[in-house]
Amino acid sequence: QVQLVESGGGLVQPGGSLRLSCTASGSIWVIGVMAWYRQAPGKQRELVATITSRGDTSYKDSVKGRFGITRDNAKNAVYLQMNSLKTEDTAVYFCNVDAKDAASSTYNIYWGQGTQVTVSS
Repeated sequence: QVQLVESGGGLVQPGGSLRLSCTASGSIWVIGVMAWYRQAPGKQRELVATITSRGDTSYKDSVKGRFGITRDNAKNAVYLQMNSLKTEDTAVYFCNVDAKDAASSTYNIYWGQGTQVTVSS
């Protein structure tokens, strides 16, 4: 069993910054790709950023140059640094982890509980 705990969401003014954190715990054996998704009201959940175990990253076009995804394998953690925030970044942000636990021979997908990011004047 793997569980993800997020933190760092909140209310910020346009142009401001937030740093989201997500830490995985439980019977983790291997963690592969880690990612951040977001879902705004009335919209589909969308992929924001991914990072592989070797550190290769990818980003949704609209956040390129503003957001940075990093990971700390020793801490089983993934982070999303969000700068120059815009009102359209308002959403619930979810961390996503592809991981094996000690009892599984396959990768499974795990989701965080979501953390609200609100960008408003």
